[in-house]
Amino acid sequence: MSSDIDVSSDGAAQDGGAGVAEAPARTSDRGAATRSALLSAARDVFCEAGFAQAAVTDIVAKAGASVGSLYHHFNGKADLYLTLFEEFQGRQQERTRKAISEVRDAGESDPMRQFVAGAGAYLDGCLRERDVSRLFISGDGPPGFDRAMRQRLNKWARRNAALFHTADGGVDEALVVVLTGAMAGAVSEISLMDDEDAARTLAAEIMGILGTIRNPGTEQR
Repeated sequence: MSSDIDVSSDGAAQDGGAGVAEAPARTSDRGAATRSALLSAARDVFCEAGFAQAAVTDIVAKAGASVGSLYHHFNGKADLYLTLFEEFQGRQQERTRKAISEVRDAGESDPMRQFVAGAGAYLDGCLRERDVSRLFISGDGPPGFDRAMRQRLNKWARRNAALFHTADGGVDEALVVVLTGAMAGAVSEISLMDDEDAARTLAAEIMGILGTIRNPGTEQR
């Protein structure tokens, strides 16, 4: 690797020492850029060919990187896939959090309406990123990915449970199961539809139906 520091014939650094501190940062920036390029390329290749048929050589060629750099940043093809999944879910979680916070700040206290706001944001995220959403729903993933999906769904269900409480202060588990199951089905259908306009229409119709469900815990009070 060539140095970014200019050295005179007597070996003294000509930048007053500032370059010594900056070099690691530049190296770090290059590493981050390579990692980002590999993830972007993996996303394109996975979405086009599927996980099973995707080749590491295709990913590094598209990223303009080397096989060695891929294994420097990731453990392999499965690690790339799981990283894309976690980053997508992180964006989805942030969309949901922001939507619920906005309706709360607007004065909405009904847990069901808060849930509908968050669920709508989640579905909108699936529509915005239909390529990766479809990829993760398609069933073409690394061994054990179905378990990761179930764990993520259960984690989401636990977050949903925090919105719903029974009259005695407990959690309305039945309602959480119904809503989580409904959303899982909605995400699957919307992600796999070929017609984007039809998918958006279906999403709006699903949110309309969810909006008619009453929170039993609220009714009891």
